Amino acid sequence: MATDVYERLAQHLDNLPGGFPSTESGVEQRILRRLFTPEEAELALSLTLIGEEPRVIARRARITPEEAAQRLEAMEKKGLIYAVHAPGRPPQYSASHFAVGIWEWQVNRLSPELVRDFEEYLPTLLDPVVWKKAPQLRTIPIGKAVDARMEVLPYERAEQLVQAYDEFAVAPCICRREMHLIGEGCDNPLETCLSFGAAAESYQRNGLGRAISRDEALETLKLAETAGLVLSPGNAKDALFICACCGCCCAVLRSVKRYAKPAGLISSAFRAQVDLDTCRGCGTCVDRCHMEALTLSDGKVALDLDRCIGCGVCVTTCPTGSLSLRRKPESEQPLVPKDIVDTSIKLGQARGKLTTPGLVRMMVKSKVDRLLAGR
Repeated sequence: MATDVYERLAQHLDNLPGGFPSTESGVEQRILRRLFTPEEAELALSLTLIGEEPRVIARRARITPEEAAQRLEAMEKKGLIYAVHAPGRPPQYSASHFAVGIWEWQVNRLSPELVRDFEEYLPTLLDPVVWKKAPQLRTIPIGKAVDARMEVLPYERAEQLVQAYDEFAVAPCICRREMHLIGEGCDNPLETCLSFGAAAESYQRNGLGRAISRDEALETLKLAETAGLVLSPGNAKDALFICACCGCCCAVLRSVKRYAKPAGLISSAFRAQVDLDTCRGCGTCVDRCHMEALTLSDGKVALDLDRCIGCGVCVTTCPTGSLSLRRKPESEQPLVPKDIVDTSIKLGQARGKLTTPGLVRMMVKSKVDRLLAGR
């Protein structure tokens, strides 16, 4: 049985849908030691996936409500837990996945040592089998790659995802920032990560990103498009964020790029198509592709569909219009969950960590604890 608080916290995080698998080297616990004080690690063990007020968590952690409120607020500021702040009500705190979640919220707290630990841990953290079943991100085409005649659903258009919200924030890309810290960064724009609604409020409240207008959010999408970045929203129809990713820095793209068939791991409704009759073999698309799906052969471009993730980055700068996007057959269309809750449930089920009886027990326990805490 685990006795060290960091070992127990690692197990606690691994029991969440996002997972936090163990390693022989124990690098995952080194990461936790860099992020959490022992007191913070102990308190984090009292949080579940259900948002609860400090007085409820205080009872579980056997501390005063005042102490719980103060410590939980500080932990939220450090990006160690998640909170919802509703007007006129105490904040409600819940446990967060390590990724996507705790790690991304460390964008302003990175150090070379922490980044090196994360890089060592990344191959273990991203399980391709689980990711294929229940990805946390998906890929959508950049705007100019979408032909007016092509069927594109609202949640497959970045601009329409933005239009659905009124609150926006933009933050630095943690992947490019961490690569810069260890001298391996690229020249792509840094401030490109968009969040919306409750996620934007959280980023603003905790100093992770700055508030922007809807027009500025749309301009950020144009900046990403010009730079040839892959648009990666959360894997939900009601996405709360869009990352603008590059194959040299992005933890997810770098990870799947190592496999022979990245297309089978990335959730995308589209794939590229090439017209060899008009292709001049200029190689512009080869330089733009983040997945090495395009190569030159006998003066023409060759497309490897097993590597194409349907981002459309190659389409927009083809001088002869020889590249286009096409929707995959119905049998290959990915399932896109409704919202982040649905995504988390599917992820937990894919990892065997979340069952219907388990969810019911968690909700019953939370309700009992609320009653005993004097609601």
